[in-house]
Amino acid sequence: MKIAYILNTYPSPSHSFIRREINALEAQGHEVLRLAMRGDSAVLKDEGDRAEATKTRHILREGPGPLARAMLAQAGRVAAALPAALRAGRAGAGAGVPGTGGPLRHLIYLAEAARVAQIARAEGAGHLHAHFGTNAAMVAHLAHLISGLPYSFTLHGPEEFDAPLPLSLPAKIASAKFVAAISNFGRSQLMRWCEASHWHRLEVVHCGIEPAKFAAPLPLPEGQGRMVAIGRLSEQKGQLLLIEALAKACPQAPELHLTLVGDGGLRAPIEAAIARLGLTDRVTLTGWLDEAGVRQELARAHALVLPSFAEGLPMVVMEAMAAARPVLATYVAGIPELVVPGETGWLIPAGDVDGLATAMCELARTPAEHLTEMGLRGRERVLLRHDVSLEAAKLARAFAR
Repeated sequence: MKIAYILNTYPSPSHSFIRREINALEAQGHEVLRLAMRGDSAVLKDEGDRAEATKTRHILREGPGPLARAMLAQAGRVAAALPAALRAGRAGAGAGVPGTGGPLRHLIYLAEAARVAQIARAEGAGHLHAHFGTNAAMVAHLAHLISGLPYSFTLHGPEEFDAPLPLSLPAKIASAKFVAAISNFGRSQLMRWCEASHWHRLEVVHCGIEPAKFAAPLPLPEGQGRMVAIGRLSEQKGQLLLIEALAKACPQAPELHLTLVGDGGLRAPIEAAIARLGLTDRVTLTGWLDEAGVRQELARAHALVLPSFAEGLPMVVMEAMAAARPVLATYVAGIPELVVPGETGWLIPAGDVDGLATAMCELARTPAEHLTEMGLRGRERVLLRHDVSLEAAKLARAFAR
């Protein structure tokens, strides 16, 4: 089967799980046509992402001419899809949520969809699949209306959970052949926004890791209390709270050290908080790292810490567990489906700075042999549940149906 993947910005440092999924599908004999609206080669540090960029067709880089010609060439079908685009635009007007926008924004999505439909048909794709229920899913939805090709999408969260109606999630679900959620929690949120008669279309397909890249557990480093947090520096990831919790924990556990891997709009406020709280010798900021760099930081840490306020089911949790690292994370979304308190790590209520500080102190006091046992239990659990080849095979079966 030839599948056209419809993506917004791709490849991207935070979307390596999509690359792994595509590679696993191709390894199983499927052809994948990569159609992204835009790319961002300036931030690609990972060799795999740079190679993926050369395989990806970026629609907006072609300029307005191909978009206009695609609309003219399929004028009748584009006109038939226009009411759906305008309805979605009215639903999203004024919401201020990425992937929504008003009618004008949705006319742009319609033009992108016309070009996607034209390319997919010309390349012989039999199915359209989008990642995220935001603008990529809207383009896939409109391309389905224009081309007649069936489509599906994978919902991650938390953005889709925050704005299901401005994102026209019920309409997208109703017209999709199936929708994949990356956790049971995600599937439950989809169930809230579609008719019960459509529940059978809702699948759980986990994001996957490549077990071969985690062939052996990483031994714990010397010392105690070294933590790593990996991800975009943003409000929903909770890094500002993490800095505050570290300041509370350090008097009881002076050996604690935190490495922040990633970058984003919250970097300046985080740096200011580190300086204000006197933590410059306790916190290291690395910026974005490639996969090898991330693995190196996991090897230097005793645990991953993830203080998020909102999530889907983060890849960094899976990768840390595969590397045999315990996880300190919050009780949000799909995380409790993977992290088991007391067995593979600690779970803390989101926003609980005192609870997070207490968990950090417990980490620092936990003997290395017990941390090793927790890490190995987590490794066994994640390799059983998140093997990318098995999850891609689930997705392929859904495409075939």
